[in-house]
Amino acid sequence: MLTVVLDDGRVISVPLTWYPRLWHGTPEERANFRLIGGGEGICWPDLDEDISVEDLLAGRRSGEGKASLMRWLRRRR
Repeated sequence: MLTVVLDDGRVISVPLTWYPRLWHGTPEERANFRLIGGGEGICWPDLDEDISVEDLLAGRRSGEGKASLMRWLRRRR
């Protein structure tokens, strides 16, 4: 699960499978994140993944296509 605690106290949890790059990342890669856009999003530089708080609130999954994900996975090997 990806769990985010917002400044107003709300907690958002979504399955990691919604974000395949996070799912395929190591615990160390997932732990290396930073807030971006004044807290409007989260960036995982090791995984080349950015997720906006707006998308989390709306329940939007990753929009990455299968071909793009497969290319990314091949580069990781």
